[in-house]
Parts: sequence; structure tokens; C-alpha cells
Amino acid sequence: MKDTFKHKGLRQQLVTVLIAKGIEDEAVLKAIGNIPRHLFMDSSFLDHAYQDKAFPIAADQTISQPYTVAFQTELLQVKKGDKILEIGTGSGYQAAVLCELDAKVYSIERQQELFKKTSKFLPKLGYRPKKLIFGDGYKGLKEEAPFDSIIVTAGAPFIPKPLLSQLKIGGRLVIPVGGDVQVMTLIIRKGVKEFEKHELGDFRFVPLLEDKN
Repeated sequence: MKDTFKHKGLRQQLVTVLIAKGIEDEAVLKAIGNIPRHLFMDSSFLDHAYQDKAFPIAADQTISQPYTVAFQTELLQVKKGDKILEIGTGSGYQAAVLCELDAKVYSIERQQELFKKTSKFLPKLGYRPKKLIFGDGYKGLKEEAPFDSIIVTAGAPFIPKPLLSQLKIGGRLVIPVGGDVQVMTLIIRKGVKEFEKHELGDFRFVPLLEDKN
């Protein structure tokens, strides 16, 4: 588990690419510049770690494209100490970005293999989410609600109602919604029953799986 000058240089090149694609949040760019993404990937993909592309990880899942991670994170408008629920821990890369931003991260993963791997791996890198949970993301995490924001890192066919109810008033939910292609959707909770919806372009994610156990 090495992070070399070469890797750091490649990360700075990646940050330049993200700026060119329209990412403006300095804290998000700094987080991506700090995190050794190559350590979250299979060693056979090391040469590709700092390209702006998604790559396969275990359990037929992917590590999201850095632009997608930056875009979703920027939409959350993370402030230090924010309580954030992540649906789909995956490789742990998105959780690491949120930890870099000094958020209190709660993350749910339903693939046992990924959950076990990431639970051990993140603390080794110095990233300590408040809670990593093996469970069903569609249900959210009622016992820890409400959240300042919720981020879903897989394509959902619809917006799960529990996630809306677990948002604080003023809270933000960022979720890709749709079938083969998803529309990045931002929901802002304006009141007890009032939600504002913004649709922000097409993306492709692996599907958000329901818990079949």
C-alpha cells in the first residue's frame, strides 16, 4: 500500500481534468487530490486509477468515475460536521471523500463481500466513518436519522420514501434515478411534506439492489 510522488502527480492531473469539466468546489477538489484512489482498486487497474473513468471492483460493482463522485459530492454542499448517509459503500472511495470533508459518515452496503473488505480497508487508510452497515439501502438508517444529506451511489428505479423521510428540513438527497441510464436528481427538503426536485443530467450507475435475504 504505497502512495508515491508519481501517484500524487497523477492525482493533480485528475483534479485539473475535473476543473475543466466544471467542478468548482475547492474542498471537493482538494479531497480528490488527497485520496489515493489506486489503493481502492484491483492492482491490475493501477495504470488507470487516475483516469476519469469508472472501473470494476468486487461483486460485479464499480468504483465510480471521479467526475461523478465530485459532481455528486458538490451537490451535497458538505459542511464540516454534517451527518451524511451514503447508500452503497462499494469500494469506500466516496465515503473517503466525505471523511476528507470532515463529515460524519454513515454508510450502508448490501454486498457482504464488499462490506467485509471495505470495513477493514478504510480504517487502514485513516478514514473512519461513524458507522458502516451491512443492510438494505432502500430502507435507509432510521435509527440515526435525520441526516443533513443522503447520497446514493447506485442507480435507483425510483426514489425510496424512507430516504425522503430521513432527511432534515433543508437537507439534500442526491440520487441517480432511472433504468439503463439514470438522471442525477437532487431533492431538497423544504418542509415536513414539501420537497424541491432538480434534474441534473444523465449518468450510468450499477443498479441499486434490494435486500433479497
